[in-house]
Amino acid sequence: MRRFAAFILLTLLGACSTVDDLAPPSSSAPIVAVRAPRFDDSDPHEWDSGAPWSYAVHGTDVSKYQTSVDWPAARASGISFVFIKATEGGDRFDAYFNEHWSRTKAAGIPRAAYHFYYFCTPAATQARWFIQNVPRDRSAMPPVLDMEWNPQSPTCKLRPKAATVRSEMSTFLEIVEKHYGKKPIIYTSIDFFDDNGLSAFRGYPYWLRSVAGHPRKRYGSHPFTFWQYTGTGIVPGISGKADINVFNGSEATWNKWLRQNTR
Repeated sequence: MRRFAAFILLTLLGACSTVDDLAPPSSSAPIVAVRAPRFDDSDPHEWDSGAPWSYAVHGTDVSKYQTSVDWPAARASGISFVFIKATEGGDRFDAYFNEHWSRTKAAGIPRAAYHFYYFCTPAATQARWFIQNVPRDRSAMPPVLDMEWNPQSPTCKLRPKAATVRSEMSTFLEIVEKHYGKKPIIYTSIDFFDDNGLSAFRGYPYWLRSVAGHPRKRYGSHPFTFWQYTGTGIVPGISGKADINVFNGSEATWNKWLRQNTR
């Protein structure tokens, strides 16, 4: 209970970190109110420094495994943004994408679509599949490329060389950016980041997974815009365990970022 109270207090104070500007500002984008988080964690990490509840803006990510979400309730609990799985590889479409996509917008929650990369299909094919399934929506946040190893895949165990991975990432990102007119976000995990030398792959905003240490400890000085800090969150409106993320900046910085990237 003390930790939860501290969570609320520190969230209200906000964070002082900032992120780089990613696009020219748009004065037409609305200001989005940020609510203090009212959710919990079923298996919390003991943070010695850089605790995620010191950040002002929290969000989640969902796929077909989160069904019938009560998005107004999630928003009221402090969910300020959502990443929604759309596609995987060159032929898989998430069955709940359209529902999540429309209902988050109706609830007034900023959202982005993400693609889970598959190493046995060419990058250009995957980019075209994403474009085929995710509509252009100027109010949406930039699209996301999810890059991580998938050892549980029943159809593809391939682990390309780092240079090949970076080349395929560039192909996908360039095609998607050209289509949507927004610089995509890269999601990745610690092992994938290290294995493929992504510390040198700059020029894109990063969404970093780190559930047992602040990104500064796990990724060094690499800049990040979003941080996924748990996969065991308990969020009103979402059944079962939920991923929870933070935006790397204050509420004011968040609204500035939205103005620049949802136009």
